[in-house]
Amino acid sequence: MSQYEPNLKTYERERIVLEIIRKNPDLHHNALMKLIVPEFMAKTTFEKTRDMLIDKEIITAITKANMKFYTPSNNFEVKSQHQVERNTTNYFHDLKSLIKRLDTDYPHKDIDEKINMANLILRNLLQTDNGFTILDAVKNPKKTLYKDEHLEIQQLIHKVFEIIRNDPHSEIIFPAIVSYLEFMMPQNSLNK
Repeated sequence: MSQYEPNLKTYERERIVLEIIRKNPDLHHNALMKLIVPEFMAKTTFEKTRDMLIDKEIITAITKANMKFYTPSNNFEVKSQHQVERNTTNYFHDLKSLIKRLDTDYPHKDIDEKINMANLILRNLLQTDNGFTILDAVKNPKKTLYKDEHLEIQQLIHKVFEIIRNDPHSEIIFPAIVSYLEFMMPQNSLNK
């Protein structure tokens, strides 16, 4: 499994904890832990999974009479959409700033650093574009609301490739970038 693929075990654990919380809304922390540990996961894994669910605002912790209870968050879909929008927009602005500095920073790096930096930037641009695509689909699937952002990402990708083409080591760097991008693109038909 690639480091960029989601960890399915993490999602399975999150699903288990959330499912048990939904089915048992009146269980306090220790009783919930007894249901989950050790049948589904270790204690530390449960605590990390619970913390991730709280951080993602999927569940909320409530304290009553010195006992902690967990409940599914209200309006999770709306909150998650806002979080995706906030993260995607912030990341987009960070990437634009990074690419503005690329003209001066890139030439001073060694070949491996140039390859790693270009791969990182291109991967993040593609992921940011995916974030805007998801937001388009969720908000209004019949209209592209983030048309300007999609176009600007396309222009930023072009600028990164221009910087690579103008580099004295482009014959070495360009094939490494293309090879990496091939890894990120669909490999063959889903029908096979």
